[in-house]
Amino acid sequence: MPDAAPFDLAVTDRLLATTRSVRKRLDLDRPVEREVILDCLRLAQQAPTASNSQGWRWMVVTDAALRARLAELYREASADYFAADRTGGDGQATRVRDSAVYLRDVLDRVPVHVIPCVRGRAGGLPNAQAAGLYGSIIPAAWSLMLALRSRGLGSAWTTLHLGREREAAELLGI
Repeated sequence: MPDAAPFDLAVTDRLLATTRSVRKRLDLDRPVEREVILDCLRLAQQAPTASNSQGWRWMVVTDAALRARLAELYREASADYFAADRTGGDGQATRVRDSAVYLRDVLDRVPVHVIPCVRGRAGGLPNAQAAGLYGSIIPAAWSLMLALRSRGLGSAWTTLHLGREREAAELLGI
């Protein structure tokens, strides 16, 4: 798009360089307006998908009881992971683990859970198709994180909850 205005590289680079999973710095008491989440989701849906499939869906959970149950499932799914010390004494790994433990402990207090979902299952798929499936949701989730960050909101990428994926899906009616 040669006639499009160039991006402010300093601002863009700062956004890209400072967006990461935020755990200990989440503002657990800040209300998050529905329209802000919807705006960020609209932007996330501009991300590329394999074969332009656009098979992502988004579950936005604001109900306190549902968030509490999801947090409980997360704690159950992550118990074995957190029981073992995988840091090997590495300072950076210890800080990441500590922040993940913190998130586990406060997840029910996070005001909005946005759960990216993708239609289909990778189990048994050839590697190229599995890559297309996951490669269709991860860019969208990253775009969501960038959009949230640009609005002063933190987010955290989590996968430990997938150990209770089926229970979460049932709870949420997926």
